[in-house]
Amino acid sequence: MTKLSVNINKLATLRNARGGDNPNLLQAAKDIERFGADGITVHPRPDERHIRYDDVAALKKIITTEFNIEGNPTEEKFVELVLKNKPTQVTLVPDATGQLTSNHGWDTIKHQSYLSEIIARFKKAGIRVSIFVDPSIEIIEGAAKTGTDRIELYTEAYAREYTEGRKETAILPYVKAAQKANELGLGINAGHDLDLNNLKYFYEHIPQLLEVSIGHALICDAIYYGLENTVQMYKRKLN
Repeated sequence: MTKLSVNINKLATLRNARGGDNPNLLQAAKDIERFGADGITVHPRPDERHIRYDDVAALKKIITTEFNIEGNPTEEKFVELVLKNKPTQVTLVPDATGQLTSNHGWDTIKHQSYLSEIIARFKKAGIRVSIFVDPSIEIIEGAAKTGTDRIELYTEAYAREYTEGRKETAILPYVKAAQKANELGLGINAGHDLDLNNLKYFYEHIPQLLEVSIGHALICDAIYYGLENTVQMYKRKLN
């Protein structure tokens, strides 16, 4: 079964826009789980413009499904946050400071030594590790040498080409990357710009897809369809 982890960054952005605690992030996470999501994802950034570091500790106490924390491990503050809160999974993303959103995966060849060291540090603490990567055979092979448990395929290129009407071309590098990951014993996650239009096709073509992490599109859809209905709509795309 492919799990749906809902990224709640956008709910935190909405809360922070007015101050106070509306929407209440903890209640939203509880409700999203109750509505059928298999996990909650957060991506705290150094400027805390959406998810705050103290949100992570509060969420850890109440989440009953899988908790996934994304971020750049070159920030020691992020590493300490993860080690202190021990989520189910940490997803390592090579974001630059101040970056609007994630826009590329790791170069697992150039940064192989560093990734191996930081991954070992998280795994020693009993945390499953996934690393954000582009759908490249060489990058997947490099990822396997780092000791990571999983990869997360960066799906922005797929989503863009799908919208342009080239879904067969769009999915091909992801299928090849997934096949290589399976061959090398890596678990497969995916995320970025997956939505109600393109998710089903991606799910149907990626062998042994374990998890998708979706935030922006899902929260936008919830404005029109309601949060409970939207979570269930996305879940139906994964079976």
